[in-house]
Amino acid sequence: MRQEISVHGTVAEGFEAVREEFTAFVASEQSDYEGQLCVYVHGRRVVDLWAGEGADADSLYGVFSSTKGAAHLVVALLVQDGTLELDRKVTYYWPEFAAEGKGALTLRDLLAHRAGLVGTDTGFTLAELADDRAMAERLADQRPFWRPGTAFGCHALVLGALTGEVVRRATGRTLQEVYEERIRAPYGLDLHLGLPARSDHRYRSVRAMRPTPVQRAALDALPSGPHTLASIALNRHTAAPTDLANLPNEPLIRAKGPASFGAVASARGLAGMYAAMISEVDGRAPLLKQDTVAEFGQPHSVGYDLVARAHRSYGLGFQATSDTWYPFLGAGAIGHSGASGSQSFADPHTGLTYAYTRRTCAYPVGPAPENARLAEVLHKATLAN
Repeated sequence: MRQEISVHGTVAEGFEAVREEFTAFVASEQSDYEGQLCVYVHGRRVVDLWAGEGADADSLYGVFSSTKGAAHLVVALLVQDGTLELDRKVTYYWPEFAAEGKGALTLRDLLAHRAGLVGTDTGFTLAELADDRAMAERLADQRPFWRPGTAFGCHALVLGALTGEVVRRATGRTLQEVYEERIRAPYGLDLHLGLPARSDHRYRSVRAMRPTPVQRAALDALPSGPHTLASIALNRHTAAPTDLANLPNEPLIRAKGPASFGAVASARGLAGMYAAMISEVDGRAPLLKQDTVAEFGQPHSVGYDLVARAHRSYGLGFQATSDTWYPFLGAGAIGHSGASGSQSFADPHTGLTYAYTRRTCAYPVGPAPENARLAEVLHKATLAN
């Protein structure tokens, strides 16, 4: 007999339908499901739910590319401050980046996945993947895989290392240090770019995807040559190919928090970060001005992603969430999904900020399908309240 999975937590008045949808979804999952859902509206937490044996609101999960939202909030703050300028060449901050014909690329194009620098010819070791500076040094010497600025493709494992090196050159601080000082610590966010050892016991290890036979056949049918752009971008073309799902389970990755994929977080932490970004929280003004949110959320690269081989829409360091995933959201919705199935975003038009985490990687890779159901019910509830 299948054991029922209990749903815990609270929802505000008017958001009961969100709990009902989450409960219905959880009931359809396997008995070892774990996940969290947290939502703010105009800086007020209105949904705080979790499910799964051993999970609670404070459990921490690997959120993969949802990390990029935290990393590029740092970049947005520095642009807003005037420390960085989007239309300056990357070489203004980082002269060595000019090697192999990359000298004309601007910071704006780098943030929009247009560098053509999705990896290196020989790949990275685990120690290099954990160390953004080591990756940046390798990438500075790498010939791009397409002419910079002419096309785009997801820089899945390296974007935060590239933009983080610009941050380090401009400020003398790592991106992770700026994030800790200006964002995580002031708001007490459970979203860590470098998990302290004292909190490591709260981490729930990622479980690999468990596809059905039909799903397995579909995955096996995908192009998978060792020298495709997708393989290079995911570091699968090396003698020891990277197991993407296992990356957050590596203590070195958790400890260093590489800015493309290495964050561990709770849904509360992710949603709280986006709330702080666009809304007043606990008497503090929003971290970003409306114009800055619009600049970073505005689609810059739209169309065929050379790495994903699918339609994608990127802002600056963020995904343009309404175009890429959820068309019912307002134009300018800004966020990032993660390979495990995590999703997080802010919709400035409604003041809605959303975060979802799960332990077992979802099929297909990217934001888990349940996010569409949950986000749509949530959006309707937000408009009705």
